[in-house]
Amino acid sequence: MPTTAAETYFPVLVQALLAIVIAAALVSLSFLLGRKVKNSVKDMPYECGIVPTGDARHRFSVKFYLVGMLFILFDIEAIFLYPWAVVYKELKMFGFFEMFTFILLVVAGFFYIWKKGVLDWSHNDPSALRSPAGRVEMRDHHPEEILVAMKR
Repeated sequence: MPTTAAETYFPVLVQALLAIVIAAALVSLSFLLGRKVKNSVKDMPYECGIVPTGDARHRFSVKFYLVGMLFILFDIEAIFLYPWAVVYKELKMFGFFEMFTFILLVVAGFFYIWKKGVLDWSHNDPSALRSPAGRVEMRDHHPEEILVAMKR
């Protein structure tokens, strides 16, 4: 049994140093032993075996990022269920009602964003850009879609 701080953290230090040495050795061996082939196929970006088409610098809709942030938000909220599940028996009914309220608020937030249309980003019709008053709504749309809608 370790008695000093140095004895306690020595195995961690050895493991970290061993990991660094192995990683450096693997990268160095790959660099030294690997073939150096340069051609247009090797210089192309790899996209899951699919030949890339178009420009990689096109703009994504704001809704794409919004859905990503919402996924992270709900994922983090789901993480709060794990510590609750560990101490559930100790919290008794108080913990149950607290978590019930938490889940109720999360579900209410989910239905709110669902009804607002945040999760529906399949509107590609430029006529969908017009508000009921006939104005062109500019948020969450590409400039080309806005120009097409303005010409109508």
